[in-house]
Amino acid sequence: MQAITETHFSFAGQRDIYRGKVRDVYNISEKYLVIVASDRISAFDYILPRPIPFKGQVLNQVSKYFFDAVKDKVPTHVVSTPDPSVTIGLKCKPIPIEVVVRGYLSGHAWRTYHSGLRELCGVTLPEGLKEADKLPEPIITPATKSSIGHDEDISEREILKSGILDATEWGQIKHYALTLYQIGTEMAAKQGLILVDTKYEFGIYDDDIYLIDEVHTPDSSRYFYSEGYEERQAKGEHQKHLSKEFVREWLMENGFQGLDGQTMPEMSDEFVQQVSHRYIELYEQLTGQTFVPADTSDIMNRIDKNVSAALEELLG
Repeated sequence: MQAITETHFSFAGQRDIYRGKVRDVYNISEKYLVIVASDRISAFDYILPRPIPFKGQVLNQVSKYFFDAVKDKVPTHVVSTPDPSVTIGLKCKPIPIEVVVRGYLSGHAWRTYHSGLRELCGVTLPEGLKEADKLPEPIITPATKSSIGHDEDISEREILKSGILDATEWGQIKHYALTLYQIGTEMAAKQGLILVDTKYEFGIYDDDIYLIDEVHTPDSSRYFYSEGYEERQAKGEHQKHLSKEFVREWLMENGFQGLDGQTMPEMSDEFVQQVSHRYIELYEQLTGQTFVPADTSDIMNRIDKNVSAALEELLG
């Protein structure tokens, strides 16, 4: 069984390539991006030593599922998905703001609230909330990247003052983000899930704003299971999550949190297989569809042929 660790394609019109932690992104004629979802997996800002079979396909197809669901309400960068592990998108200019929408008090928002603060990104939170409580209404808590790469909270007032976006652009993005969250919430509910919070990224192409990157995947979103939510809240118990947290937990159990002096644990064949199965379960839980594994017998040739055919049609 092959997995995608790193790619080295030479596509028609290719200008350059960017490798992120998980994706290899090919710039095609400054107009399109060929985004290959590798099977690399990261945690604590480290790429783990072995790829996870079908992980890239899972994330790419989860994103496709949700991009297809929202495209009539919000413009998306997706042009096509010519291969189970590949998306071709418009080459948008990324807007350097992560637009985080929260419907529940969890994660960073809960830590801020628990510290005694009642304002997050310029949004005032009511008194008397507990961890994982539903908020009176969804809130937007944007974040921007600092020069050293950490997310930093930013308020609407600061966004407009900085000139990153004007009032019209920010108003459009807020509308898009809340629309997306509403769609995601309704889709999650049908699967017995609660969309707790999620982040969206946007870009500009020909002066229009598009949804880019990914949408409602377990890498960009937090989900609770609906069943038992009220009972757990009433008892003050932790909520049951649908996430990739199990990978981080395994690393911590084996003495690794990305700190100086720590050694990355070895990944056995059995563990790699377990993680692969968990990702497939995530796909099926989120979409309600049966996962169909792609043919991995000659995975690089498969991708090359599928993408090259799609680019020939696009570029003429």
